[in-house]
Amino acid sequence: MAYAKITAMLLESLETHCFRNTSGKISWGPNLNIIYGDNGQGKTNWLEAIYLLATTKSFRTQRLQEAVCFGEELAIVRGRVACAQEVHRDLQVAVQSGTKTLIVNSKREAVTRYLGQLDAIAFTADELEVVRGAPDARRRFLDRGILSLHHIYVQTLADYNRVIKQKNRLLQDASNAEQSAADVLPLITPWNEQLISLGSQIHHARAGYVTRLNEVLERRLFGREEVTIRYVSSLEGKGDLSDYESLLAERLRLRLPAEIAAGYALVGPHRDDLGILFDGHEIRTYGSSGQQRSALITLDLAAISLYYSWRREYPLFLIDDIDAELDGKRIEHLLKHLEGRTQTFITTSKESLVKQYLTRANVYEVKEGLVAEARLLTNKSMSLVTEA
Repeated sequence: MAYAKITAMLLESLETHCFRNTSGKISWGPNLNIIYGDNGQGKTNWLEAIYLLATTKSFRTQRLQEAVCFGEELAIVRGRVACAQEVHRDLQVAVQSGTKTLIVNSKREAVTRYLGQLDAIAFTADELEVVRGAPDARRRFLDRGILSLHHIYVQTLADYNRVIKQKNRLLQDASNAEQSAADVLPLITPWNEQLISLGSQIHHARAGYVTRLNEVLERRLFGREEVTIRYVSSLEGKGDLSDYESLLAERLRLRLPAEIAAGYALVGPHRDDLGILFDGHEIRTYGSSGQQRSALITLDLAAISLYYSWRREYPLFLIDDIDAELDGKRIEHLLKHLEGRTQTFITTSKESLVKQYLTRANVYEVKEGLVAEARLLTNKSMSLVTEA
């Protein structure tokens, strides 16, 4: 398929082997792609495959082996990506025994070199935890955004999580043995030194990302409420955040007895949060379901705009079960906003929504994991959707 001027990453085709119940190869359109079918047929599985190819992760599980078709050992997702200057990239992610093999143009690559070949942002029911759930969901939202701009950040996160895991093991042992802070200090100091360095990098990356998000945030995209965000450090009110490294070192020293008593790390950016408010009120506590959905879309669109300002191209945008999560007015507003910007993939089980966007989209029907492209659909007939 030939594309005109490319301002977005475009997934031209996707092929799967033993990835959940999916099978086969699909050629996608450059704008809106609707994946249609009854519930339980595998629509979300295709969306998940796209997300995996782009990010090396699933938006449904942290254990990728769960995505391998039952009774099989290996799952493969591969796709062709169109870029600017008529350049193409062939990508592949293979999952076997819980490990991932990443390939770009037939060459195996490390995750830091693979990331950025294709990027995607997903709006799903689970992602609503960003606005209604615990702080860890909001931290993941920030980290995903930073990773899309700075791929080496994946190593910083991995190193920090390793340090926290080792430190927690020492603290648990010390707690069980009822050791004093003086006894533990020589063992814990090397880990705290790494925590200070890595934690400061994470703090500055997240705070900077929130600042840049605020610069592109369309605060009144939906309704009359104004959406605002701010990064909330767990060290807020404890000292000078502008000298975060020194403040973190001081708090680690002061809180060591409490950490030993608790048996795990109490200080660091793994306890930070993202404040999301509408008209000054905490949306997690006071926002309606519709307001929460609107806020998440607003954040996602800000992430897309920020990505474009850095990369000069748009990522893919994936929306699972769109009519279950958004009402008609929000769907229309959102799709109009995305038109001409992102290559968008949505899933739906509603024939009425397919009819509504028939002239603006490529439609694909899913039955038992298989997809038939319904190119010849018209507003007067849905026969190919029901018979393809």
